[in-house]
Parts: sequence; C-alpha cells; structure tokens
Amino acid sequence: MRVAAILLAAGTGSRYAATTGCATPKQYVLLAGQPVIRHAAEALLPHVTSIQPVGDPASLAEALDGLAILPPVQGGATRQASVRAGLEALDALPFGQKPDLVLVHDGARPYVTGQLVRNVVAALAEHPGAIPAVPVADTLKREKDGVIAGTVPREHLFRAQTPQGFRFGLFLDLHRAAASFNATDDARLLEEAGFSVALVPGDEDNIKLTYEADLVRLERLVASTLLPRVGLGYDVHAFEEGRPLIMCGITIPHTHGLAGHSDADVGIHALCDAIYGALAEGDIGRHFPPSQNEWKDADSARFLIHAGQRIRERGGMLVNADLTLICERPKIGPHAQAMRERLAALLEVDVDRISVKATTSERLGFTGREEGIACTATVCVMVP
Repeated sequence: MRVAAILLAAGTGSRYAATTGCATPKQYVLLAGQPVIRHAAEALLPHVTSIQPVGDPASLAEALDGLAILPPVQGGATRQASVRAGLEALDALPFGQKPDLVLVHDGARPYVTGQLVRNVVAALAEHPGAIPAVPVADTLKREKDGVIAGTVPREHLFRAQTPQGFRFGLFLDLHRAAASFNATDDARLLEEAGFSVALVPGDEDNIKLTYEADLVRLERLVASTLLPRVGLGYDVHAFEEGRPLIMCGITIPHTHGLAGHSDADVGIHALCDAIYGALAEGDIGRHFPPSQNEWKDADSARFLIHAGQRIRERGGMLVNADLTLICERPKIGPHAQAMRERLAALLEVDVDRISVKATTSERLGFTGREEGIACTATVCVMVP
C-alpha cells in the first residue's frame, strides 16, 4: 500500500500572531533551530511513501530544503481548498506512484510519533477514514457575557488531531463532489456522506502550535531528545589607527579600531569559535581562512550567520551565549543592549538568550596598557 501525506501550511496562524505579536506564520516559527513544519515533515518521512506540501511554494521550499518530498503546491483560501490542491497534485502523479491511502497533517503539529501514524494507517484496513483523537477530560462550560451559561456533558467527546487518514480515491471523489462545502475538519466530508470514520488513540504530546505556551511545551518535548554541549571561545585584536571599532556587530565611537584580516570584530570572532567548538567543527579560521582574500575586511556578521546556520543544520538549538569583553576603554555598558540585540538578530534567537558584559584587567597586561581588546565567549547548544 502506498501512503502519501499532505502537509498543510497555507494557514496564517491568526491566533498565534494575535497572542504573540509574531509576524512569522506559526508553521515557520523556529523550534530547536528548525521551522516547526520541518519537524513535522521529518517525523512523517519514515512512515509514508511521499509527502505533498501545500502552502506558499517559496516558503515551503526554503523550510523543507534537502528533504525527499514532492514539489510544494499553492494552498487555497480554506483548509478544504488546500487539501483539494494536495489531492489533485497526488492524482497527477504517474501511474504506479499514486497513493492508495492519504494522510492529512497540520504543518503546525511538529511532534507526531510513528506509533500514531501506524494506528491511523492500520484502521484504514477496515474503515474508509480514521482520525487520532483524545478524550475530553476537563469539565466543559458554556459561556455567555463572561459568566457560565451551562455545563456541557463531556461523555463521548473527543479532541480531534492529525494526521487524519483516508482511502485516497474515495477522499478525492468526495472533495470533487463537495466543492461548495466548507469543512474545517478533514473527516467531516466522510461524515456528511455517511461513511464511517474510526477513532484511534491520539497523543497528548501531538500539540498544534496555537499559543505561545504551546511553543514552550514543544521546546521541552524536542529538547528531551537533544543533548547539551558547551563551547568556549577566546579572541584578541590589537588596536590600529584609521579603522572603525566594530564589536558584536555594531560600530563604537573610539580613537582606534582593531587590526585584523576581516573587520576584526573581537566579540563575534570569540562567539563563532565557541559555537564551532560546541559543535566540534574546529574554529573560525577553518571556515573562513585569513589566507583567503575573500575575507579581507569582511563583515564578521557573515561569520556569525554561518555559525547559527550550522546549529540549525545539525538539528540543534542555541540555549544561551555569554560574552565578556576585556578592555579599559571604551566603556561597553552604554552599548551592551545594542550588542545583544544585534547578535540575537544574526543568530535568529530571542535577545534574552544573549548576554554581553565587560570587565577591565586592572591596568595589567596588554589590555590594561590599552594595546588591544580581548573577548571570551561561552555557549550552550542542544544537538541530537
């Protein structure tokens, strides 16, 4: 039996945006350094023959780059229209590649287990449709004008999840026959047509990202499969006249800049070394050799962007980074917040994961003689 999965990503995530202020559609929000939808795709891949993404093709191509999936197709104005687009794309596959069964999964549900997928597929041997569901455990109240208007009996009530599974030919026929019907749930088409839809055990961890608290729960789930790794970085540059002083991605007014092959950003260089060290990928010179003219006077922001990408490409996440700049002058305090914000933007993480502070060497050594600036950096990353 050939099993295809339609991975939906056409929604705007209005509730998530309204509660978090995040402009990024929730299926593309980063979770452990990767878009939420990429986690969903990687969870499905071992258990299906093919995955058909539906949504904005450009965004999907970027988020799912490198995965063995079908070319994304444009989503519709409603969930039903998006599912129909995915079904038609699967039906257009060459003979022998069309699926026998199809799963429909929300791109905003990143933590789906193989057992749940197998439960849904197994139920399709006896039923034309099957969905995972969790019994309602809490007492349900009906509200009116901010007060309780009644209690809803919870017996025989379930919370529907995805992936929902169907026999492909029947599901496609029902979609083509119900073009004017707006079903917010995939199984609704079978219900309306009188076909039986099986309920299989769902999973409380199969969370659909809807509110900010959901992301916190998902990070805890994903983090349980990751291991912490710590990296240390150290860099030093001498002062040089005639160059701007660039530290942690921002330009600081000062009488001297720092000498170096690139822009000599001592903060970013130390931070990159810490990240590469945590990943056991050498140091900054291995990735950007000073012997190459390409990096002459280069903006060190490029180096940090690469280091952040390496964390994500390894399926990891940055827990935190702590930098200490060592110098007598200039004073770092007035610029520390701007430095934190710049580093966080380059690494695509929240600013509260980045610490920048400074100390002097009590007039001792080369930093005490104001001959240069040093920086230490410590990072913690979580990787598989």
